[in-house]
Amino acid sequence: MMYLCARFQHIIMKKDFKKKYLVPALAFILVILGVIYYYFFSGFSVKKDVEYVYIDNDDNIDSVYSKIEPIASSHGMSAFKALSRQFNYKDKIKTGRFAIKPGEGTLKIFRHMKNGLQTPVSLTIPSVRTLDKLSAEISKKLMIDSTQLYKKLTDEAVCQKYGYDTATIACMFIPNTYDIYWNVSIDKFLDRMQKESKKFWNFERTEKAKQENLSANQVITLASIIDEETANNAEKPMIAGMYYNRLMFRDAKYPEGMPLQADPTIKFAWKKFDLKRIYNNLLFIKSPYNTYKNPGLPPGPIRIPSVAGIDAVLNRVHHNYLYMCAKEDFSGTHNFATTYEEHMKNAAKYSKALNERGIK
Repeated sequence: MMYLCARFQHIIMKKDFKKKYLVPALAFILVILGVIYYYFFSGFSVKKDVEYVYIDNDDNIDSVYSKIEPIASSHGMSAFKALSRQFNYKDKIKTGRFAIKPGEGTLKIFRHMKNGLQTPVSLTIPSVRTLDKLSAEISKKLMIDSTQLYKKLTDEAVCQKYGYDTATIACMFIPNTYDIYWNVSIDKFLDRMQKESKKFWNFERTEKAKQENLSANQVITLASIIDEETANNAEKPMIAGMYYNRLMFRDAKYPEGMPLQADPTIKFAWKKFDLKRIYNNLLFIKSPYNTYKNPGLPPGPIRIPSVAGIDAVLNRVHHNYLYMCAKEDFSGTHNFATTYEEHMKNAAKYSKALNERGIK
């Protein structure tokens, strides 16, 4: 009987202990865990879509805070600052493009930024005409200074390192889209472009160029002229065939090949890309890009050509045409001719159409 009483008393005391200490302790722990979850693991961003924060070499802890504050919830911002103090982030700021996704917690975002775990940029190489324009467009997408990039691209020693010169370095830039880190250095960026160029010039493309007795740079240079002549991809192999015939033509009058007489090269020589008509007075400019005066291809591309333009050269249409002129219907396509007399008839029709529209 005494044993049962003692046992009963023990159970009562145990229940009192749980009620008095254990339950409040568990409740306290749950509250602490809830607070921790709320500040460090619940959604940091108040935005519905993915936002990107760009941290560059000039940023300090205050500017980092300024960049993330418009995205952050109040509790997320407080937690980020607490983590920054705890891990001395102000002395360990890394550059980069960091994604802040809806639902991601502060701790994860802080770890990414602290460790430099950034999200790459989808960079499309633009089909531009000049190296300064290329540098400017690249600098809009990457943490690269346009002036410094242009300086590299016009440095003969740098170009030679990659197997080019200042006239042909644009050939290294194939206008595809690449995933690349925003804070990439200029040297690593150029290394990547060389790697992608070599990948582009696979066995099939290289063999096709050899069969046409053209180097990769010559293919790209010719493609750049074709891209300036038309935006009609279906017609590009036809135009490629015409220019190729001129390149390979040999007779007593043209022992070094028939001049291409490509109007876009005149625009490039003058750096007047908005010209609508090429008059005779423009044809006398002293420039290696003047294909009315100089036989063969110009020293390098007059723009970064499209992949369609490059493949048009490698898959040219085989025909006997030596001349072409824009069609008088302004369709963007061309009339082709095998003789100069036929060509002049086509040119007269186009000139009449220009005059009727008042195009100077």
